Parts: sequence; C-alpha cells; structure tokens
Amino acid sequence: MTETMIIDLGRNALTMMLILSLPLLGVSLVIGLVVSLFQAITQIQEVTLTFVPKILGVIVVTALLGPWMFQQLLTFTTNLFDIIPRLAA
Repeated sequence: MTETMIIDLGRNALTMMLILSLPLLGVSLVIGLVVSLFQAITQIQEVTLTFVPKILGVIVVTALLGPWMFQQLLTFTTNLFDIIPRLAA
C-alpha cells in the first residue's frame, strides 16, 4: 500500500461524499434563501418558519434522488471491495 493509493482512496471518498450531499445541501440552501426573502419582504420574523420547508424539501429530494444516490454509493463500495486485495499487497 503506497501513499499514492491512500491519497487516491481518500480523495475518492471525499468526492463521493460531496456528490451525495450536494443535492440535499443545495435544496436546503435555496429553500432557506427563498424563505429568508419572504420573511424580509413580509417582515415576519419567526425563527421556526424555515425548518418545515427545508425538511420537506430534503425529504422530496431524498425520495427523488435516493435510488441514484444509493446506486452511486453501491458502485463506490463495490470498487472499494475490489481493490482490497491490492491494498494488502
């Protein structure tokens, strides 16, 4: 196991983490921005108003992209298991 293999493995893991988390974080960010603009325009300063739309948005995105996310994670895990024999050598 060389340093290059360890760095590649870590880089691939971080890239996969970003790929899987960006849709959820992006939807949460956009919904938070829209709700904040709505609060600024209407001068409603309720702190808990942002939570329900964000939770619903994340649930919808997870339901829509869940199979794709699972397939990406399954492919990554399968590739990881395939390279284990090379890591031990």
